[in-house]
Amino acid sequence: MLAAIVGMAVNAVNEPHKTTIFMIGDSTMANKKLDGGSQERGWGEMLPGFFTEDVVVDNHAQNGRSSKSFIDEGLWDVVYEKMQPGDYLIIQFGHNDEKADEKRHTDPGTTYDANLRRFIAGARAKGATPIICNSIVRRNFGVNPNAVAADDKRGEDKNEVLEGDSLIETHGEYINAARKVAEAEGVVFIDMNRLTRDYINALGNVKSRELFVWAEPNTVAAYPKGRKDNTHLNVHGGRVVASMAARELQQKVPALAPYIRFYDIVVAQDGTGDFFTIQEAINAVPDYSKNRRTTIMIRGGVYKEKVIVPESKLNLSIVGQSGATITYDDYASRKNKFGDECSTSGSASFYVYADNFYCENLTFENTAGRVGQAVACFVSSNGAHFVRCKFLGNQDTLYTYGDSDCQKYEDCYIEGTVDFIFGKATCYFKNCEIRSLAAGYVCAPATPENRKYGYVFDNCRLTAAEGVNNVYLARPWRPYAQAVFINCEMDDHIKPEGWNNWGKQSNEKTAFFAEFNTRGKGANAKARAKWSHQLENADRYSEKLVLTIEN
Repeated sequence: MLAAIVGMAVNAVNEPHKTTIFMIGDSTMANKKLDGGSQERGWGEMLPGFFTEDVVVDNHAQNGRSSKSFIDEGLWDVVYEKMQPGDYLIIQFGHNDEKADEKRHTDPGTTYDANLRRFIAGARAKGATPIICNSIVRRNFGVNPNAVAADDKRGEDKNEVLEGDSLIETHGEYINAARKVAEAEGVVFIDMNRLTRDYINALGNVKSRELFVWAEPNTVAAYPKGRKDNTHLNVHGGRVVASMAARELQQKVPALAPYIRFYDIVVAQDGTGDFFTIQEAINAVPDYSKNRRTTIMIRGGVYKEKVIVPESKLNLSIVGQSGATITYDDYASRKNKFGDECSTSGSASFYVYADNFYCENLTFENTAGRVGQAVACFVSSNGAHFVRCKFLGNQDTLYTYGDSDCQKYEDCYIEGTVDFIFGKATCYFKNCEIRSLAAGYVCAPATPENRKYGYVFDNCRLTAAEGVNNVYLARPWRPYAQAVFINCEMDDHIKPEGWNNWGKQSNEKTAFFAEFNTRGKGANAKARAKWSHQLENADRYSEKLVLTIEN
């Protein structure tokens, strides 16, 4: 046990430090509790959805804090100790500095400025880069003398304010004080007040409510009496304001620009995205969007759900962060709620029917075990392109369904036992690892008779779990099946004869199984089944030719 603990400690020490963006501020920036389906989000909470995993966003903003109370309560000390050279510190206070409460109140031009300078000096002392933001605007369309105090009531004040058409600023000189300090100290300044004020003004009185926590009574468990909150952002508002900040960072902090991404939709189990589930996100994608691509980013986590991308969700891209996994445990013989078997097609964890689908860095998994056919990913999409994805299962892991589809799998990992890549589609597998978990068959193409190509494996590595052998490259699920392995490396789990006729000699006359320049202990041209082919060249199996729709 002691050795294990020491080993963990050594790994932690050796793990390289990722550039970290620390955030300090008030409730408009802070992470929120999700109890009762609360819709409140801070814009700092949503900022991670705009960065690659090369950058960590560490949000220390707290509800109700001012620049003064953040220091007095020791919250600043925690951040100061954590900062390292190359990190960043985003500072946004003001909402609570305005409060009359002596534990929080500061004055612009004196105590407020002094606190901002303290944060700046601390960041610089640790080799970090400070960034000053002023406060986002309150949605204040009426003359409300209690607007500042209302922050603490969070929209539960019964005193209605007669709203007009013009947004009225409530932050006074705090807005300009933050700017002046940034200019005097030579610090990057982001005018979040102007950005949010202009945006909300453009939306107008009624439409702008969609950014804030407005809810009718008995619609959200977290606030059963309802809420009309003009300070705190909801999920949509948090994402909108975070996107404003990200664009400013992209322009004003060039070193961060390479790590900033803009996705249409973010899925996150911790509430930092637009949706908690992948299916909700897909449902929100516009139908038959032919002129633009919709992008979804899935933050790390295991999402146990059966996911369907319907035919209407054209031109959809999904990008996963590390560990993003779609998993389910159906299998062909499992009974559904009507007592019928799921069937092979019905067992999948993920279905995609929309054309021109793109997916990157996502894991598709079926955890049913060795219970027969259990599909992890069912692809009926022409133009589907999977990059650095993992397909995990046993029998029938990846179902390339569409008989007129062309699909590409690049730098992917695919594992299974029997026929774990199967179907009618024309598929090009490039630089993939194809791993056998038991004796069986790598693939079972069902290429239609009129197709020029079936499965092409280019520069792939065929590996196996320890102790596994007696694996065939392919067998023909349908008579005209095609599979070609080009420049592939094969371990010794591949049987010398390589190919299987599925118990039908007639398949040997119609199926086309071939290799070119295969290598490794599993490559054995002389011992291969006599009805298979060793190609003299692979010119007609280029990616461009294989993936031409009219093949």
